[in-house]
Amino acid sequence: MKVREVMTSDVTTVGPDASLKDVAAMLAERRISGLPVVDGGGAVLGVVSEADIVRKEAPAPAARTGLFRWLDVETGELRAKIAARTAGEAMTAPATTIGVDRPVSEAASLMVTHRIKRLPVVDNGKLVGIVTRADLVEAFLRSDDDIKREIREDVALRVFAIAPESLHVEVSNGEVTLGGEVDTPDVVELLAAFVQRVPGVVSVRSHLSARSAHTT
Repeated sequence: MKVREVMTSDVTTVGPDASLKDVAAMLAERRISGLPVVDGGGAVLGVVSEADIVRKEAPAPAARTGLFRWLDVETGELRAKIAARTAGEAMTAPATTIGVDRPVSEAASLMVTHRIKRLPVVDNGKLVGIVTRADLVEAFLRSDDDIKREIREDVALRVFAIAPESLHVEVSNGEVTLGGEVDTPDVVELLAAFVQRVPGVVSVRSHLSARSAHTT
């Protein structure tokens, strides 16, 4: 499953010169937690979120002096965020983005690694959508038949060039059972790992065997 299949195409964005009052109004009105900040050509400059606005309400930290000034870089950035008046000044940049044709599993990995709730989706350097944690949860709820089709057609056939009819696949409530013979022990291990990353898969039980293991 690709990011384009789960993303929201109608994305609310702001320019870097938008006031934080306007940003806050948009977040509240649309009941969302963040907005991509884009330039006039549609390129993503950063993301401004509720957290960036909440920082405005926090007291500015005291600057360090003397030998401890080298520790003040992060504090200085925080003070700049607190002093921000526009989306461009408050945003987190550069934004973590993902390509429109990347797998959903990669989007999930980026969100976990960077501890973010949303990913701007880009194509040829321009914003085309956004994918959120809620989108990934919805993708996880797909049917067993959809999961089985993706395992056979997208994983087995397209990634490993394994004919679908040579692979036994059962899916029940997201729990996958694999059977059949593949070329090598490496494929046995890799195929199960790829299947585990298919959206909606809860667990994988592999009964795969390798042809090369039978001939040695």
